[in-house]
Order: sequence, then C-alpha cells, then structure tokens
Amino acid sequence: MSMLKNLSDYNTFSKVIKKIGTDMSNLQEKTVSSKTTYQGAVINVRRDDVVLSDGHECFREVVEHPGGVVIVPITHDNKIILVKQWRYPIGQELIELPAGKLERGENPFLAAKRELQEETGYIAECWDSLGHIFTAPGFCDEKLYIYKATCLTLKQPNPDEGEIIHSFEITIEQALDMIKSGKINDAKTIAGINLAIQ
Repeated sequence: MSMLKNLSDYNTFSKVIKKIGTDMSNLQEKTVSSKTTYQGAVINVRRDDVVLSDGHECFREVVEHPGGVVIVPITHDNKIILVKQWRYPIGQELIELPAGKLERGENPFLAAKRELQEETGYIAECWDSLGHIFTAPGFCDEKLYIYKATCLTLKQPNPDEGEIIHSFEITIEQALDMIKSGKINDAKTIAGINLAIQ
C-alpha cells in the first residue's frame, strides 16, 4: 500500500474510514432459508441461503456450538495454572488454560467454576469476568466467556470421561515467553492470559 503523500490524501482517507465506521449496519446479511445438514453431540452444521448487503445472493455454512468458558487461574504467588492435553483434530498436544463446553442454556459463571475444579482440582473464592471472544466467526458461532480466578484452594480434580489432562504452574513471565516462542499457540489461551494481565 502506498504512503499517504499529503494532507489532502489524509483527509480523504479519514473521511472514508469515518464513513465505513458509520455504515457498518449496511453490511448485514439477511437469511432467506436455512437447513440443518448435520446434528451431533457437540455441534450442528447448517447451510443458509443469504442476501448480501449489496443485493447479491450467496450461501453460508455454519457450525453451531453451544459456547464455552475459559479460566485464567492465578495462584497466591502469581503463577498461572495451565493444562496439557491431546487435541485429536490437530493431532498434537496443546498447552492451554482450563476450559470447557457449555451445556445449552447453562450459566457461564457456574460452568467456569465447574471446569476449573474438574480440570485442575482448584476452587476459587474470587472471580472476575474478562469478557468474551468468538473463536472462528468465519464459519462457527462459538462464543467463549473468559474469567480470572484467584484466591485458590486445591481440592480434587475430576476430569470428564475420555479426558486426560495434566495441570502445571508457571510464572506469568514464563507464560508470555511461551506465547512469544510459539510453545503456547492456542488462541483462547493467548487471549485469556493477555486479558488477565492488562
């Protein structure tokens, strides 16, 4: 992209950006028809026919997911609790924050409390909501709610059937170094850690 060469170019550019910002609602796509093509235990898949904001017709394939929770557990000595587990779809072990799927209609905060103990054995007295992220909005409606958990007490882990998880603690500095080096490349974990330390 060429550099803006003068003030006139900059003013024109600014006007375009402002117009885009005020016209975001015009990008909405309208659903004409919808058909579920797959129903599974965790996800559903549907195909929608849509009309784009410019009037053209198109289709969208959507993976429906009930959403989930991500927990950033921080110990009294400022260490983050992470987990290692095998992720079958990508064929490798990942280092992640504790997380889990919501049951449809489930309260995210209650799910976060459950998942923290199931995966790490810890319960937390203090909780802070860090907002939410969409993991893959190009094709999936999954929404993850992120929480910071502190004032931790170790109880007993209780992982789901078929879930083999190893938890461990590292400093925040070590976690950031692992993100920078690519040892941590799970998106929700990168987002959660960065939100927690702001």
